[in-house]
Amino acid sequence: MNTQECDILNLILSNTYTNQRTLAEDSGHSLGIVNRSIKTLIAEGYLDESIQPTLKALRELTEASPKRAIILAAGFGMRMVPINTEAPKGLLEVHGEPLIERQIRQLHAAGIHEIYIVVGFMKEQYEYLMDDYSVELIVNPDYAEKNNLHSLYLAREHLSNAYVIPCDIWCDQSPFRRHELYSWYMVSDLVDNDSSVRVNRKLELTTISASSGGNSMVGISYLLSKDAKIIQERLERYDKDPAYADKFWEETLYEKGKMIIPAKVVHAANIVEINTFEQLRELDSNSNHLQSDVLEIAAEALHTHPEDISNITVLKKGMTNRSFLFDCNGCKHIMRIPGEGTDQLINRREEAQVYQIIRDKHLCDHIEYINPENGYKITRFLNHARVCDPHNLDDIQKCMHRLRQFHEMKLKVDHRFDLFGQIDFYEKLWNGRSSAYRDYQKTKENVFSLQSYIERYKSEDVLTHIDAVPDNFLFTTDTDGNEDIRLIDWEYAGMQDPHLDIAMFCIYSLYNKEQVDQLISLYFTEGCPDAIRIKIYCYIASAGLLWSNWCEYKRHLGVDFGEYSLRQYRYAKEYYRIVQNELNNITK
Repeated sequence: MNTQECDILNLILSNTYTNQRTLAEDSGHSLGIVNRSIKTLIAEGYLDESIQPTLKALRELTEASPKRAIILAAGFGMRMVPINTEAPKGLLEVHGEPLIERQIRQLHAAGIHEIYIVVGFMKEQYEYLMDDYSVELIVNPDYAEKNNLHSLYLAREHLSNAYVIPCDIWCDQSPFRRHELYSWYMVSDLVDNDSSVRVNRKLELTTISASSGGNSMVGISYLLSKDAKIIQERLERYDKDPAYADKFWEETLYEKGKMIIPAKVVHAANIVEINTFEQLRELDSNSNHLQSDVLEIAAEALHTHPEDISNITVLKKGMTNRSFLFDCNGCKHIMRIPGEGTDQLINRREEAQVYQIIRDKHLCDHIEYINPENGYKITRFLNHARVCDPHNLDDIQKCMHRLRQFHEMKLKVDHRFDLFGQIDFYEKLWNGRSSAYRDYQKTKENVFSLQSYIERYKSEDVLTHIDAVPDNFLFTTDTDGNEDIRLIDWEYAGMQDPHLDIAMFCIYSLYNKEQVDQLISLYFTEGCPDAIRIKIYCYIASAGLLWSNWCEYKRHLGVDFGEYSLRQYRYAKEYYRIVQNELNNITK
């Protein structure tokens, strides 16, 4: 049977048949296709002459009928900022009903009670579903690093005769049925430039080039046993390949330029994927989740109303914070929301004091609001801005000039950034767990032995940025074409030796020694004394251990920074040795 014949047989099996014309209306196929399909179904023994299903049809129906469902609900839902600071995306409410509960009820109405939900982010909030709906939770501990291909991999044993459902889909009418006769992947009739597939006349999903416009991919799918076996094998193979860590599970469906299962096309108005705050507001302007404390704060700070905030889009998730961009009264703004565990890492009162000191010095971006209690911050968005390219000589030369200008202002605040104290502090946050590095204690002992050299050649304490990394140097251009450089993200700033900022720039950029020496020369245009250069090497070793300890703390929270964390630890070890070699050469 082809898909059209399956559709017609399914309707007849569902007792909705009255005549061919109603079959055409209900199936969406032309009357001619309906008539041809009925003739073929009779000829192949699925219908008798009175257009009633035969035992052969009933047997096939039993074998193909849905038995279970897998709901994918592990991800951050990063595009749902600021809502995802309060609830995971599967629990967003539309018309008073959580998305995932609506899906479960629709599955139950279709006779499907074996339901698996893959959870990760805010997994605890889904726990009640086990009691209320007898679902089974499958925990994805790697939700922060891997996409939903890994989530489906964890549920791969349950794919046979199963619906696969993203948790952020709202369906006006249930897409689930008691009877299915073929596997399918759901798309809508909406043209979407981000789609990678388009439906052809055979109802096949063929791949298309980027931005050429295809059918919007809804993501709901049904998999018969024979197709589930193929998907399961590919999941097991792809999940071992690091190249697929950030891929969607749909990668397992592609073969020779098209999907291995046909399309199921629905009207865009009937099924809505809720990826953004704006989409939720459009679907249900009274949703409880639109009453976000974050938006209330933003509106109050900007002297407006929450409904005046629009075009909310997530910015790149930082190492410490989440940020989103929004429009308000004709201007663009960025709001920062502190990330997991930052309340233990950063003193927000001290940060607020720093911004108070620098606000009129043309050093930072335009601060419109900062809360010294919770760290929420709103800044004016700078159009046509870019960050420093750490491999562009002109960029880094300008950044070092700007950094030195800032240091020579000799600004003062009431608090100090204690480099070695912070190394110990981050270690204490491990709560008694040992380091992942076997030689950690020896490395720490070596790094701490550098304190005496640092103290001997230490410069005068001034306000120091501490996080003076390339991403925090913002190049802007005014309406007259004049270039300016602003330093952003002053969370760690405090009184310190300003030369620590040079070390921080180096280790974040993952510079080798030749690049480090070049950067030092760009800062010290008059020449850098050997003793100061060696001191900066000491700072590189110390800062490497600092951020390595910070990364270990974040890893315990489920956030892994991959190569960055390993390289920071290597800086601690390698630059200790470099310092020793430099000192030995001096004494010879």
